[in-house]
Amino acid sequence: MRTKPCTAFYAPGRLMAWIPRHRACGLWLGLVIAQASSAQQALTWEQVKAKFEASNPALKADADNVAEMKAEETTAFLRPNPQFSLLADGTQIAPHDGIWTPFRGTYEQPSFSYLHERDHKRELRLESAQEGTRITQSEHEDLDRNMVFALRTAFVATLEAKFVLDLAKADLDYYDQIIDISRNRFKAGDLAQIDLDRIELERVQYESEIETAIVDLRTAKIQLLQMMDDRTPVDQFDVTGPFDFSNDLKPLDTYRDAALAARPDLQAALQAIQQSDTNHKLAVSNGSTDPTFAAWYTYNSSNNNPNGIQTLGVSVSVPLRIFDRNQGEKARTLIDIDRAQQASEATRAQVFSDVDSAYEQVRSSIALLKPYKEKYNDQALRVRDTVTFAYEHGGASLMDFLNAQSDYRQVQLAYAQLLGAYLTAEGQLTLAVGAGALP
Repeated sequence: MRTKPCTAFYAPGRLMAWIPRHRACGLWLGLVIAQASSAQQALTWEQVKAKFEASNPALKADADNVAEMKAEETTAFLRPNPQFSLLADGTQIAPHDGIWTPFRGTYEQPSFSYLHERDHKRELRLESAQEGTRITQSEHEDLDRNMVFALRTAFVATLEAKFVLDLAKADLDYYDQIIDISRNRFKAGDLAQIDLDRIELERVQYESEIETAIVDLRTAKIQLLQMMDDRTPVDQFDVTGPFDFSNDLKPLDTYRDAALAARPDLQAALQAIQQSDTNHKLAVSNGSTDPTFAAWYTYNSSNNNPNGIQTLGVSVSVPLRIFDRNQGEKARTLIDIDRAQQASEATRAQVFSDVDSAYEQVRSSIALLKPYKEKYNDQALRVRDTVTFAYEHGGASLMDFLNAQSDYRQVQLAYAQLLGAYLTAEGQLTLAVGAGALP
């Protein structure tokens, strides 16, 4: 039986190798899988935020605190345990008339008692615990709000670093073309050696800007990975998103109203007022008297009354609240209500301050960005291309060309920095409003 001949498999960049078809296909498939596994899809902001909220250790630890407060509700609503006691007395310890019957005259008395809590003490304890859970939940949401802003800042820094790196690479590519043109002019005798040297030396600055941009980008990525508790290698991690601005800025009152409805720290302050009121009611209730009911059974074999060997008894014990009527807690909790109210007013004022400051930063960033997008960017590009064309044809000096190129780079870098400042300010406004997205 004859076998099929082997077919040639060509690997780019290598010599022709004769490899059996099935081995060639397996090798090609392995290379494809390896390349796919090493390259990770760039994450959007929503994906980064979702991974952060699912894996950040500090956020997860704070969420456990909310669960602990929830468990405290069960403890707060527990009833007092009943008490059981057993009394035995009258046991004979020495013989009587030569006969030792130790248990014949033993007096036995098992008893049960129970403290009855009045004035809705259990219900008020439960209500206070539930309000404490709601406060802790709001504080957890406030922590998430602040940490998401820090995450957003790192995300924007990554986008800005990518933008600056791409800009630096494009500038270097453009400048390399100018160097090639200058070398041709030098060979044609249209350019002096000193001018060519100055042009080539200027390339060092472009290389330095690229290296600085690479370091900034990797640093921003490392910060993002740390916040997400992600062990992905930096070279395999990337993010994507719009690096631009929007003119859609609603009136200030819209953001103020949204903040009053959504800010979790303000919600926690208002919930603290409710808990303080409940705690005062509980303090008043704890000042009331709680009776203890008891019942017992008695067996006395030595009782002279033949009809009283087995008896039942009941009692009610009532403490006399003459000196201690919980006066201190009543006064403290009443003061705490006023303290919580004042704290909520301070938080409300802070909400307005945060919104107003962030709103002004966004407005200012938009005002600075609009002329760049509408005029300055195009003007800088037009000036650079015009002076470059003139320089190529001997109509502009070397100094004019270098100045035009420097002006273009400064305008583009300033635009990138303003975009980063705008996106950060937008995140600040989102933080101030306290909502997942701006209204």
